[in-house]
Amino acid sequence: MLFNSIEFAVFLPIVFLLYWFAVYKNLRNQNLLLLLASYIFYGWWDYRFLSLIVFSSFVDYTVGKRLGKTTEASKRKWLLWISIVVNIGFLGFFKYYNFFIDSFVEGFSFFGKSFSADRLEIILPVGISFYTFQTLSYTIDVYNKKLEPTRDAISFFAFVSFFPQLVAGPIERATNLLPQFYVKRKFDLKEAIDGMRQILWGLFKKIVIADNAAVFVNMIFSDYDTFSGSTLLMGSFFFAFQIYGDFSGYSDIAIGTSRLFGFKLMQNFAFPYFSRDIAEFWRRWHISLSTWFRDYLYIPLGGSKGGKYKSIRNIFIIFIVSGFWHGANWTFIIWGLVNALLFLPLMLFDLNRMNLRSVAQGKIFVGFKDLFKILVTFTLVLFAWIFFRSPTVLDAVLYVKGIFSSSLLTIPEVLNQSAIRLLAFIGLLIMVEWLQREQNHGLENLDRKIPRLFRWLFYYAVVAIIVIYGGNQQDFIYFQF
Repeated sequence: MLFNSIEFAVFLPIVFLLYWFAVYKNLRNQNLLLLLASYIFYGWWDYRFLSLIVFSSFVDYTVGKRLGKTTEASKRKWLLWISIVVNIGFLGFFKYYNFFIDSFVEGFSFFGKSFSADRLEIILPVGISFYTFQTLSYTIDVYNKKLEPTRDAISFFAFVSFFPQLVAGPIERATNLLPQFYVKRKFDLKEAIDGMRQILWGLFKKIVIADNAAVFVNMIFSDYDTFSGSTLLMGSFFFAFQIYGDFSGYSDIAIGTSRLFGFKLMQNFAFPYFSRDIAEFWRRWHISLSTWFRDYLYIPLGGSKGGKYKSIRNIFIIFIVSGFWHGANWTFIIWGLVNALLFLPLMLFDLNRMNLRSVAQGKIFVGFKDLFKILVTFTLVLFAWIFFRSPTVLDAVLYVKGIFSSSLLTIPEVLNQSAIRLLAFIGLLIMVEWLQREQNHGLENLDRKIPRLFRWLFYYAVVAIIVIYGGNQQDFIYFQF
């Protein structure tokens, strides 16, 4: 079920009304309703894969209970490894089986040997990368005694499958989200109103920015060798805002929807395209994933301790694994490697934590120096995205080569009325988010900043833009991850 679908527009109000008017007196019934609603939400895509998420939940719930009953170190390690093997095993099979088979066959061919192996027609379960990491965080935190194991099966199963963030995050930590299922939730009108604002802004980013950009991106990337350098540059620019509008838009809708039910999820995007270096960009982009890798992979590997060599090794591991997490393709691995190379100079010269605060904090306008840094960082990110979007590494290299051709300074062939309108909407997005860059989302606290009449005119204008200029419905990009 897509957030930007008629089905969800019907589903959400029904669940909301039942939650606050039919079962609001009983916490257990509220959690049970959320669990059933989440399974309906997920099963709407393909009910067969419900068994997968149920089994994964059962394994980690059982492992957690067993960890709470034993203090013997060897048994605890075995229990942890059961959880890791089951969850990563499912993820590896569904997501990476064919990738490893193809790479194995190609490796033999490279050395002049012939080898054949059958590929499997595997359907990738939506959201498996997200809920796998979410449930793993529970087992690891219980193992490390950062969290008490739960005995409330309904709360735990609802935590793993919580429908607002089930298929594309944020990847919530058990320490943050699970305890919220234990306490009585009360309807908070202020939170609900701001949640609706966040949903509205998420829909604008998804339907107006991402879905319209997808038309140009798909056309340009699929036939890049026929377009001018300026058109290829425009295609990469549109993809940068397609993936941002798509993924941050999903996160806004997920977080806003959660607030309607009394839950607070972590911020997943903090206006990353206003970053002044790559390190700051990765502190602001897909925060739930980058912090997950930091806490459960980077720090256990030694983090920045143990000298420069180990720090460099750990940085490359974290970025390459992050790239591989995104998909079973060498393009994602190269994308991770490119980001590691861009990050490396900052780490070597101890500049990776130089920009911790928002740019031009407390000011409307940005200084020339910071503006230059933002533009350079965005340009580097934009070229890295080419590897992310291209079907093969060779395609990405040829795409970049095509940009730096003699036709770079020509007028793009696709600069038509629709493209100009999309550029105007991107300009609106940048303007609103620049003014709101110290908030949690693009429309937060507008009631404190703008008179009521102008505020409501703005809301109606955004709704009108979504209805009139929204692109054809597209799946969320991160559903495939």
